[in-house]
Amino acid sequence: MKDTQQKVQIVVADPSALGLFGLAMVTLVASSQKLGFTTGLSFVIPWAILLGSVAQMIACVYDFKHNNLFGATVFGAYGLFWTGVAASWLIKMGVFGPALAAAADVKQLGIAFLGYFIFSIFATIAATETTKVLFVTMVFIDVLLGCLALDALGIGGHWAHGMAAWAELVTAILSLYAAGATFLNKFFGKQFLPLGKPLGIFK
Repeated sequence: MKDTQQKVQIVVADPSALGLFGLAMVTLVASSQKLGFTTGLSFVIPWAILLGSVAQMIACVYDFKHNNLFGATVFGAYGLFWTGVAASWLIKMGVFGPALAAAADVKQLGIAFLGYFIFSIFATIAATETTKVLFVTMVFIDVLLGCLALDALGIGGHWAHGMAAWAELVTAILSLYAAGATFLNKFFGKQFLPLGKPLGIFK
């Protein structure tokens, strides 16, 4: 008896605009705190969880359905990043009790930032085959994560925090543009706003 295989693909819309919007909003709100435009983390945490994390995780799942390895991996990694960051902030603020808050070592967060920085370098290389806007966004994410790692590890002084803040703001602006451009381009079925062709360095 001959074996037959049948593949069924469920058609879903491109989730990239939602994922990019989630990235844009959380980095916009978080950078406002780092730059001193706003104070405290209380109102940053909901955006970190609900947009920075949830929106990007939704995009991750549907990009896997699209067989989009880049989008699925990057949205998934950064979506989980914001869950980890928000949980770390909650621990530091004493939400889970004074014992956890007292035992918090910010250098462990620095190690996590370092790991994400290394991953982001790989993602930036892959981004050369996406769009110019996304590639430049990834470069600023590299700067953000590298400087966050230095700041949390106590290396480099205050300049690292300042660089991270401005890199995060630029990331927010670029991501917001990319989200809008992707949404309009897909909606109208043509180039409504340019994103730039792939650099094609490695292909």
